[in-house]
Amino acid sequence: MGQQPTEQSETHRMGRGMMIAAWAIGLGLLSLLFGGVLDDRRNPNQQIETSQGMDGVREIRLQRNRYGHYHASGTINGEPVEFMLDTGASDVSIPDRVARRVGLERGAQQHYSTANGTIIAYTTMLERVGLGGLELRHIRGSINPHMEGETILLGMSVLKQLEFTQRGDTLIIRQY
Repeated sequence: MGQQPTEQSETHRMGRGMMIAAWAIGLGLLSLLFGGVLDDRRNPNQQIETSQGMDGVREIRLQRNRYGHYHASGTINGEPVEFMLDTGASDVSIPDRVARRVGLERGAQQHYSTANGTIIAYTTMLERVGLGGLELRHIRGSINPHMEGETILLGMSVLKQLEFTQRGDTLIIRQY
């Protein structure tokens, strides 16, 4: 009736299980490796170095990503976020999901004109915005329930307080 597994079939089954586990581990490691490579291509400014001149001016340098944009890791009220610099945005525009994560409160409704038409977003105040060693305080922002993803548009409410110069694929930002 019941057949006893032979030693050879038991070894074969273990070998197959080990092969499947090795493939799963290999695929997992490749996913981590390529995920990191893709993150670096999208945001090459995950670690921003800040220099300070004798005159007290702080400076950072950002590298343009492969899509032609400047993405950079930073903070809002001490919480880690990712920015995309956008001189066409009047405020710092924050996806609703990120705003909830960093503890921002919705203020009054505001109408904004975007490339996709007029939208309603909510005013908010950012106590601190950090980009590398640069920090700005009391910044106007908007919570945008129409934005998807985690990337925040770093608009002119921040950028107008900084000096920036582009040279090739490098953006030099100074805070006086």
